[in-house]
Amino acid sequence: MTSRENPTATAPTTDTTATSAATSAATPTITPASAATSASARTWQVTAEPFTNPDATLLRRAYYAEVAGRYWRRSVTEAEIDQGLLDFPDDELTAPTGRFVVGRLDGRPLSCGGIRLLDPVTAELTRVYVDPRARGTGGGAALLRALEEAGRALGAERVRLDTRSDLVEARALYARHGYGEIPAYSAGPYAEHWFEKRLV
Repeated sequence: MTSRENPTATAPTTDTTATSAATSAATPTITPASAATSASARTWQVTAEPFTNPDATLLRRAYYAEVAGRYWRRSVTEAEIDQGLLDFPDDELTAPTGRFVVGRLDGRPLSCGGIRLLDPVTAELTRVYVDPRARGTGGGAALLRALEEAGRALGAERVRLDTRSDLVEARALYARHGYGEIPAYSAGPYAEHWFEKRLV
């Protein structure tokens, strides 16, 4: 989860999007990434999908509910989720500017994430989410592998993100997988930590 992934219904974020519409034809297949727990051998499959399909939409709504709810320290209403998705669309998360992926654990859609180009060699992670019921099963690692692969396919040489201080689980995930803190590359009320990882 990143700070640009923390829209609220009443305050703007630093998120900026293009106006192109996502279509399934524009979203290529990414070789599945998988991760298994030693105890149960449960397997994650992560594939590129349109962010508008039913599973992706449910996951984006769950993502919004968590990051906005943690920011507000209360439950988020369905109306607030609806408004947030309208205010901060994900139009950049489709070719040629980005990708969106859905992760399934034993066939169940339980994670998602997006990657978009900031410039020809720099990509940014966004909408990174693992359902709380599936955390600790390797889903975050599988998600990052698929997103990084998508970044390379887009031509990116490095991937960045910004995040909030309270999203400690996300910060720990990125640090475990080779993301180092860097000086600020973006500004906004929710950007408190910035990370980068080289892809090539």
